[in-house]
Amino acid sequence: MDRRSLLRVAGVAAMAAVLSGCAQPGGTAMGASTPSAGMGAATNVTVYAAGSLREAFTEIAREHEVRTGQKAALTFGASGLLRERIESGEPAMVFASADTEHPQRLARAGDWGAPQVFTRNALCALAAPGVPVTTANLLDTLLGADMRLGTSTPQSDPSGDYAWELFRRAEQVRPGAFARLEAKALQLTGGPTSPKAPPGRGTYAWVMAEGRADVFLTYCTNAVSAQREVPALQVVQVPPELQVAAAYGLTVRRGAPQAALDFAQTLMAEPAQRVLRRLGFAAP
Repeated sequence: MDRRSLLRVAGVAAMAAVLSGCAQPGGTAMGASTPSAGMGAATNVTVYAAGSLREAFTEIAREHEVRTGQKAALTFGASGLLRERIESGEPAMVFASADTEHPQRLARAGDWGAPQVFTRNALCALAAPGVPVTTANLLDTLLGADMRLGTSTPQSDPSGDYAWELFRRAEQVRPGAFARLEAKALQLTGGPTSPKAPPGRGTYAWVMAEGRADVFLTYCTNAVSAQREVPALQVVQVPPELQVAAAYGLTVRRGAPQAALDFAQTLMAEPAQRVLRRLGFAAP
């Protein structure tokens, strides 16, 4: 078995170990015979997931249902806002966040298992047509006085937090850059009051098509998806000295039905990992 295969097996084994903390001896989920009120039937699973996972999870859930008969009810949004909804009592069974901090906060409260990284992403710059931006001049472009810089909303959406981390890295390259970037950043998505894209439109393609920003820092997967919708948009790689890696954390509610554990294990298995890689995500 080659090294990559060994790593995949190790990842599934790690998730199994995490999930064992959410189950009773014998492999039955705690409370599976008597699900909590509002948790749904044992053959269904309620999944809250980061918006950047919409395309991947929709495909994975469809294949999971065909294979197991277990239907996943998917809710997508900014990870921080989803965590707040869970804390307010909404009955999610599986939480897939675009970071590890939000699932860790749920785990620290005691109702959720320890999170496991199940995929990774990175930041890219999504630029309007005609903006003269390249990887080499990205920082100069972002700092330009007339350049409108779009980001998501920190704390509510990890994409915004990662953008701020990029600003901090820019400070190491160009002293004074952090304050300038923070002051000009337009928090256009991912917040409680952020405008929503019309039905059938991708958030980032819509924001850019509406002319709300000249350059938008977002996940590379989001940028590529937006370019598919609006081909004139540019996708620019972030230079290594500014790049921020995004680790996506997965956690399962303690006492959730076995179907929740099954879906979490599906996400770590190779067929689902192939879907994620095909859509631009990286191995965990």
